Amino acid sequence: MTGTLQEGIRLFINKRWAKALQELKKVKTDDFSAEENAELVYYLGLCYTKLEQYENALLYLEQVVTNGSNPLRAYQCRMALAYIYVRTGRSKMAEFELNRLISGGFESVQLYTTLAYAAWTQKNYKQAVEFYEKALDLDENNTTALNGLGFILVDTGMDIFRGLRFCRKAVDRKPQNPAYLDSLGWAYFKNGEPQEARIWLRRALDLAPREQTIKTHMRMVVGDTQ
Repeated sequence: MTGTLQEGIRLFINKRWAKALQELKKVKTDDFSAEENAELVYYLGLCYTKLEQYENALLYLEQVVTNGSNPLRAYQCRMALAYIYVRTGRSKMAEFELNRLISGGFESVQLYTTLAYAAWTQKNYKQAVEFYEKALDLDENNTTALNGLGFILVDTGMDIFRGLRFCRKAVDRKPQNPAYLDSLGWAYFKNGEPQEARIWLRRALDLAPREQTIKTHMRMVVGDTQ
């Protein structure tokens, strides 16, 4: 492995994404083995993903998946592809990648929470609930699944009291997460407890004053965001 590639990987491991990308782009591949080239492509894809340069990331991640010589990395890259597709509004493509993993025998909390979110964006609420429940079967304390499931149950009116319990559990585990605080506040409001809702929505706003969803929920509870 060349020094420049090694340095790029070191920077990536230390979460210095921009510096890592800069270093990796300098790498000359003329004398690279297939293994070294695969290593470079893998880390380029991950760097672009971390830097939210999604279209560039797709070019490299798809190469890793197509190559398929390293099953673990192919799994990681399919997960990254699914994440990018969800973030960029291509939920059907995210589902395709994730279902490929399931059919290949892979199963993880992250896989099911991403599938749940993709289903939620398409308003397939019952399916989203099923995926979040599968995630909780694997890890009953996963806060992403607790919050996601709680919010859907509350927001759709499927089971407000049960949803409130999930939202509260997520906040108990991560009390400084504004998204979880917002969900809990919204759950109290939907449960007919506006005074309690204000407390949690105010905490959410204090942590994320520019978050539009929280401001909208607060406006519905008290009439303004002050």
